[in-house]
Amino acid sequence: MALFGALFLALLAGAHAELPGCKIRVTSKALELVKQEGMRFLEQELETITIPDLRGKDGQFHYNISEVKVTELQLRASELHFQPEKELILQITNASLGLRFRRQLLYWFFYDGGYINASAEGVSIRTGLQLSQDPTGRMKVSNVSCQAFVSKMHVAFGGTFKKVYDFLSSFIISGMRFLLNQQICPVLYHSGMVLLNSLLDTVPVRSSVDELVGIDYSLLKDPMVSTNNLDMEFRGAFFPLAEGNWSFLNWAVEPQLQEEERMVYVAFSEFFFDSALESYFRAGAFRLALEKVPKDLDVLLRATYLGSIILLTPTEIDSPLKLELRVIAPPRCTIKPSGTTVSVTASVTISLVPPNLPEVQLSSMIMDARLSAKMALRGKALRTQLELTRFRIYSNQSALESLALIPLQAPLKTLLQIGVMPMLNERTWRGVQIPLPEGISFVREVVTNHAGFLTVGADLHFAKGLREVIEKNRPASARDAQASSAPPPSTAAA
Repeated sequence: MALFGALFLALLAGAHAELPGCKIRVTSKALELVKQEGMRFLEQELETITIPDLRGKDGQFHYNISEVKVTELQLRASELHFQPEKELILQITNASLGLRFRRQLLYWFFYDGGYINASAEGVSIRTGLQLSQDPTGRMKVSNVSCQAFVSKMHVAFGGTFKKVYDFLSSFIISGMRFLLNQQICPVLYHSGMVLLNSLLDTVPVRSSVDELVGIDYSLLKDPMVSTNNLDMEFRGAFFPLAEGNWSFLNWAVEPQLQEEERMVYVAFSEFFFDSALESYFRAGAFRLALEKVPKDLDVLLRATYLGSIILLTPTEIDSPLKLELRVIAPPRCTIKPSGTTVSVTASVTISLVPPNLPEVQLSSMIMDARLSAKMALRGKALRTQLELTRFRIYSNQSALESLALIPLQAPLKTLLQIGVMPMLNERTWRGVQIPLPEGISFVREVVTNHAGFLTVGADLHFAKGLREVIEKNRPASARDAQASSAPPPSTAAA
C-alpha cells in the first residue's frame, strides 16, 4: 500500500507541475562567439589587478616593491565548454602578464631605486560559473569556482648591483608570484558575481508589453547544462496589467527542443500565444467601433435593413450607420506543421446613430473568422503577420435571417481586410521581446512549425560589446563591492 501511495503522490505532483510556455537552448555552437566577446572583457578586467606592496628583508638586504601595474596581458589559449549539471567552464592556459613596478633596495649602506619590468609566464586559470534561478525567477551566476597558477616569473634586474639582485631576487620573485596568484581569482569572482549578474539583470522577467498586458518570463527551474547545451524553461505567459495576479492554466503541449545545429533555439507553445490572446481579451482590447462606414457598404446595409429603417422617424432614418465588432470569447491559437491559425468569434452590431438620441440597433450577427499567422524573429522581438483566410457571418436568431446575411459576407470581409487587419498587424508586428540580455540579438532566423508548438533556430549577434553593456548597468558600488564579494585568498588560488 505504501508503494501505491507513493506512486499516487508522484503522479499527483507531476500533474500539477507547471509546464513551460517558452524554452531556450544555447548550443555549443554559440560558445566560440561568446568566448571571443568574453575574453575581450576578461582581458580588460585582469588588467585591473592590483598587487599590494611587497616588503621584506634577508639579512642586510632590505627590499620594497610598490606601484605594481599590469602593462600587458596575452591569453594565448582558451576553451569555453559546458559541464553537465549547472556550470560553464572557462580554461585558460599558457597566458602571460607583463608587469611594471617600483623597486627600493638597500644592501648595507648601498641604496638603489627606480622602476623595472617583469613578466609572469605559464599562467593557467580555470574558472566555473554556476547558474541557477533566484527567488524572482531570474537566471543568476550563483557561484564562481576558480583556480589560478603562475608557473614562473622573470624580473629584468640591471645596473651596478645586478649580480647582487640576481643572487637575492628569488625572495622578491617568490613573493610577487605568490601575491599574483592570490589576486587573479578575486578579480574573476567579482566579474562573475557582480558584473555578469548586472548583465543578466537586463533580461526581462516580468515586464509590460504595452499599456494593456505584460509578460512573465520567470524561470520555472534552474538551467540545465549538458555536454552540448544549456537549456532554460520559462513560464512564457502574458497577463493583463490590471490583473497582475491573474494566471492562465497551461494545458498545451510542452515544446520540445532537439536540434543542435544553430547557436540558439527558442520554442513557443500554443499556451504562449493563447495567454496573449486571453490577456488582451480580458483587458478589453478586442472591441472596435467603425463610425465611418464606406459609402458602398452603407448603401447595401440600408437596403438590407430597409424594412426596419422605414419604421423610424426621419431624424433616425438619415442618421449615420455604425458597425461595432466585439470578440465574445478569447481567441485560440492552433499550431500545426502546416501552419499557425487563430480562430476568432465576434458579434457584429449594426446601428443608426442619430444626433443627441440613443442608438437604434438594426441587427446583431455572429462572425467566425480564421486568421493565418506567420511568425518571425527579428533582433530580439517575436513578430507576427496576420492574414484573414476564412470569414463567415450568421444570425443567432434564425436560419432565415442567416440566409438574408449572405449578400453582406463579401463587403464585410473586404471591410475587415482593408480597415481592421492593418491595425492588427501594426500592433502584432511590433512584437514582444524574448528573454535575452541587452546588446545580444538574433540573426539568420528559421521558423519551424510542429504539432502544438513552433521553434526558431538562429545565430547570436553582439550588437553591443559586453564591456559597453556592463559599464552601462554596473552597480554604483560595484568597484567597492569587489573586495567584499571576493572569496578568501586561500580558496582563490591553487
